[in-house]
Amino acid sequence: MYDHIKGFRDFYPDEMGARRQVIDTLEAVGRRYGFREVGTPALERTQLYVDKSGEEIVEELYAFTDQGERDVALTPELTPTVARMVVDKQQELSKPIKWFSTRPFWRYEEPQQGRFREFYQTNIDCFGSSEPESDAEILAFTADALTELGLTSGDFEFRVNHRGVLGGLLDSFDGVDVPSAIRAVDKSAKLDQADYHALLVDAGLTREQASTFDALLSTEDLSELTDFARTERLENAVKNLQDVLAATEDFGAREYCTLSLDTARGLDYYTGVVFECFDSTGEVSRSVFGGGRYDELIESYGGQPTPAVGVALGHAPLSLLLERADVWPEESFSTDYYVLQVGETRGVAARIVRELRALGHIVETDVSGRSFGAQMGYADSINAETVVIVGEQDLANDEVTIKDMNSGEQTTAPLDVFPPEAGRPTYEDYA
Repeated sequence: MYDHIKGFRDFYPDEMGARRQVIDTLEAVGRRYGFREVGTPALERTQLYVDKSGEEIVEELYAFTDQGERDVALTPELTPTVARMVVDKQQELSKPIKWFSTRPFWRYEEPQQGRFREFYQTNIDCFGSSEPESDAEILAFTADALTELGLTSGDFEFRVNHRGVLGGLLDSFDGVDVPSAIRAVDKSAKLDQADYHALLVDAGLTREQASTFDALLSTEDLSELTDFARTERLENAVKNLQDVLAATEDFGAREYCTLSLDTARGLDYYTGVVFECFDSTGEVSRSVFGGGRYDELIESYGGQPTPAVGVALGHAPLSLLLERADVWPEESFSTDYYVLQVGETRGVAARIVRELRALGHIVETDVSGRSFGAQMGYADSINAETVVIVGEQDLANDEVTIKDMNSGEQTTAPLDVFPPEAGRPTYEDYA
C-alpha cells in the first residue's frame, strides 16, 4: 500500500460532487460578470517568483531543475502567470481584460486547517481599469458568489482597506521602514498588543508613535487620518477607498464591506484597495480568502503600465465557512436511471440506455454480468431514482417494468413508447 503525500488530498465521488457544485457556482457567477476562462500551466520558471518576492521564496516552492536544465517551479499562485500572459499579448487584448480560472496550486508549507500543500483556487482578475468601479465589481462578484452558495450577510464580511492608507500614515513618521511596519500590521491579529508594538518599534517607530499609529487604525472616520497627516499619498488613498466603498453601494455589495484599517494583506505587490473575507461568527478563525489591487505588476514584468485588481477564492478555507454555515452541498451522488437486464436482453436494454442518455439523463446499466438481486443492490447504492427492468418476459409482452426506488412501487410501460422523445419518464407517468 502507498500512502498519499503529506498535504495532498484525495477526493472521492461524494465529496467531489459537492466540490463540483461549489466550483460551478463560482464560475457561473464569474461568467455572468463577463469574466472569461483561461487555462494556465502547472510549471513556470522559478525566476518569475524570485523577481516578485525575492530569493527566499524558493524555500516555499516545489522548485527543481528539469531535464533541459531549466529552473522551474510548480505554480504557487496564479497572479504572476496571468500577468505574464497579459504582457505576452498586451497589444492584442481589448481592455478591460477580465479572466477567471479554477485550478490547483502548490506551496511547500506546513499543512494546517484549511491549508494544504496542494490547494485549489478560483481566481478572478481584471486588467486595464484603475477606476473604483473595477474594485467594486470584484467585491460585488465575490458577494454574489457567496450568497449564491447559500451564505447571508450574517455569515461573512469583507474587511476592506487601502495599502496607501497604511503607507501614507507611516510616511508621516520619520525613519520608519514602511514595508516592515506593514508586515507588522499584517501579523497584528495573531499577536498581543505588546508584541505587535514591539514589531512596530523594530520598524522604526517609537513606543509612543506605535500607540498613536495603532489608535489611528481603529477609527471609523477616515477624516481623522487626513487631519493627522495631510500627505498627498494618504489623501489620495483615503479618497480612493471612499470612492470604492461608494461604488460597492451601487453594485449591491456595501452591506458586506467593513472598513478595516489594520487589514494589510501580506503579498508585496498590492498597491491599492485590499480586502479579506472573514467568517462573521469567528468560528473559522483565519481569513477565508482575499484580494486587492496590484497596479505595478504588469510593468514590473516588462509590460506597459496596466492597472489590475483581483481575488483568489481558496476552496479549502471556503469549505470551512460553508460547513460552519451549514450550506456545504450534500456529499452524495444520484443516478436518474438504472436499466436492469434479465436474461438475453442486452440489445433492447442498450437501446433504452442510449435513448435515455441522449435525452440528457444520467443512466447506468449492468456491465458485470450480475444477477437480478445484485443489480438491484447496485442500483440502490448509486441512488438510482428509477429502475427500468428489461426482462425476457417483459419483452415478450412488448413492455418494460418501471420501478420507483423511493416508494418501491412499480408498473409497466409499452416498449414502443419508452423512452419518449422528450422528458424524464418515471413511475408516475405510467401508473
